[in-house]
Amino acid sequence: MRELISNSVDAIQKLSLLTRSGEYSGDVSNPEIEIAIDKEAKTLSISDPGLGMTAEEVKKYINQVAFSSAEEFITKFKDSGDDASIIGHFGLGFYSSFMVSDRVEIDTLSYQAGAEAVHWSCDGTTEFELSPSERSTVGTTVTLHLMAEEEEYLEPSRIKQLVKTYCDFMSIPIKLDGEVVNKHEALWKQSPSNLSDEDYLEFYRYLHPFQEDPLLWVHLNTDYPFTVNGVLYFPKIKPDIDVTKSNIKLFCNQVFVSDNCEEVIPRFLLPLRG
Repeated sequence: MRELISNSVDAIQKLSLLTRSGEYSGDVSNPEIEIAIDKEAKTLSISDPGLGMTAEEVKKYINQVAFSSAEEFITKFKDSGDDASIIGHFGLGFYSSFMVSDRVEIDTLSYQAGAEAVHWSCDGTTEFELSPSERSTVGTTVTLHLMAEEEEYLEPSRIKQLVKTYCDFMSIPIKLDGEVVNKHEALWKQSPSNLSDEDYLEFYRYLHPFQEDPLLWVHLNTDYPFTVNGVLYFPKIKPDIDVTKSNIKLFCNQVFVSDNCEEVIPRFLLPLRG
């Protein structure tokens, strides 16, 4: 779910950048990612109104393992000065869908003028089918035909849990059954001058419900020797707090990476949260 949703976010952000550069004139306002569950068909799908793909792009980026469209895209716009945070760089995330599926389908329509919608289907082998699609709007839908032993992913509660864990702070609203299931505001990416004490406290209460308010916090914003944005909270130390275990979550481009940061931060900061 993390990888497929990340791909959708990238597709939306790429189309937005193309719009700002004048290469696309369609409507890109209020984009949303839609997750749909069909228990009868045993399918899980993720849809986005991103830039889509042509048949040639499907052959290039889907059929060739570890061939990322992000690298080409970033190279093309590197001198534009546009700070688009493209998540995927390795071209491997999509293939994680075969870990839980015996067949995966893609329906996509490119933003390019005159493009025709494409349907791609594969059962995880080296064979695939490429045919016309009935899709009529720009964007992409990835449909997973789940294996019998993976039907836990047909439960809305399981999907909400995954979205909350890995995609909670992604910049695009993610909907399931018409409900937005991600918070989509990363406090640590905002300017401290625009935030109040109550903003920081509300964020802490969201991350750590039923806990006492922290003693104080520090908002990090560094760009040398590498870029780091973060909020570190100093909690009240109690006997039930394990001071040897990291309580700091690590994100990259607002995608959750790990909450085991013991090799990233000094040991004396392990009791901190954020």
